[in-house]
Amino acid sequence: MKNFQMIVLVIFMALAVFGILVFSGAIPLGDKKQKEGSGGTVVLWGTVQSDYMHEMVQDFNDTYKIYTIKYEQKSPENFDRDLLEALASGKGPDLFFLPDYLAYNYSNKIYTIPYESFPVANFKNTFAGAGEVFLTSKGILAFPIAIDPLVMYYNRSMLNDSGIVYPPANWSEMVEMARVITKTDDSSQIIKGAVGLGQYFNILHAKDILAMLFLQTGNKIVKEEGGRFYSALSDSDKISATLDFFTNFSNPLSAEYSWNRSLPISQDFFSAEKLAFYFGFASELRTLVNKNPNQDFLASPVPQLKNSNFKATSSRVIGLAVSAFSKNFNSALTVASLMSTGNFALPYANTIGTAPARRDLLALKPTDAFYPTFYASALFAKSWLDPSPTESDAVFRKMIDNILSNSLSSEASLRDASNKISNLFIK
Repeated sequence: MKNFQMIVLVIFMALAVFGILVFSGAIPLGDKKQKEGSGGTVVLWGTVQSDYMHEMVQDFNDTYKIYTIKYEQKSPENFDRDLLEALASGKGPDLFFLPDYLAYNYSNKIYTIPYESFPVANFKNTFAGAGEVFLTSKGILAFPIAIDPLVMYYNRSMLNDSGIVYPPANWSEMVEMARVITKTDDSSQIIKGAVGLGQYFNILHAKDILAMLFLQTGNKIVKEEGGRFYSALSDSDKISATLDFFTNFSNPLSAEYSWNRSLPISQDFFSAEKLAFYFGFASELRTLVNKNPNQDFLASPVPQLKNSNFKATSSRVIGLAVSAFSKNFNSALTVASLMSTGNFALPYANTIGTAPARRDLLALKPTDAFYPTFYASALFAKSWLDPSPTESDAVFRKMIDNILSNSLSSEASLRDASNKISNLFIK
């Protein structure tokens, strides 16, 4: 059965690539003019170090000899600004790695691939669900190439000391474990915590954790209607209950109390071996190892709602986008398709410490201690179209702070946040 599924995936990928090649002119069908623009040099921008990219780019150039990728490394801190300035001046790249959180901001600056050349069915059969963040009613914003799922890192020693055999598979188990693991001193200060939940400013990836909880209710965060995007946060009563669940972990009167505002950043507390569970991305593994090489920790999928009939976690997705201003458009489109569906995708994901976005690659079974969890999580990961990462972060922060300060109820705070997210799409 698995072999049959792999064959089907390969067929879908081959048809999709063929469609792109024909559409771009790389495979001309009758009209000699279509040959113009296919082949040549494609300038690619990204933030991965050039030393790491060199071999992958060279392998691609050797395989597809009519194309030459010229990779230019950019600073992660200045990538957005540099790219905007370059595109505005007409000196930008033909192709660039696009993080999902910038997809909306660049939607009018990149070429939207029509479904006539890459049908939705082919896309969904080729890429895992998180890659659908790049799908709009008008077409495809980028080809997914890597998925960085949110997972749960856990300190094995702390679990052993508490008599806990396995990490929690659902949130009910997490609540029970929080009661056992969390330790306070004589002044009721937390000296060992179970999990970083309940606050915002000292919890790394708080927005992503909240998004994970929202997605697990089955509700979308953003929806598209009539070609416009809106917040979907207030579409379900389940989300306000999720906010109450989240903030309870920082309530000293609750049984699951395990976090407060006075504690260090959650990642630091975990690396200091004072936090049992830490929600972080797959790509953080190297950072965690470097922060404490002697720490005995592993990763597991994030807990799910008990008795739920589906799984969900947050993720960050990297795609390949074609500039709408490219002077070598046909080649850029073909190269993007070949990179995402060819041999480039897996080594790229390995280099940045994530899972690949393609389903056939996720069907592979890594044998190390961490990547089986990363691959499994990538299959049920989801993402959402963020209108403005910095501003939406402020909205989520205010939503939590309003509840913690009793300024607003969870329902009112959620409505306020939902309205503000919708407004970010029309700024």
